[in-house]
Amino acid sequence: MEISIDYDKCCAAGQCVLAAPEVFDQRDEDGVVVLLDPGPPATEYENVRQAAAVCPAAAIEVSE
Repeated sequence: MEISIDYDKCCAAGQCVLAAPEVFDQRDEDGVVVLLDPGPPATEYENVRQAAAVCPAAAIEVSE
């Protein structure tokens, strides 16, 4: 699984953090997404897919 983020699109909604807190976080200063684990274990794949699906700005792209 490869995760790419368009940081310019991120609107700091935090939905990714709620869906996959082991993989995503937010910067303190502006709430923009932080990718904690660019190569998450298979146990996190469904959470990462969910995070990408619920991102209101479509800033997260997942390829497998």
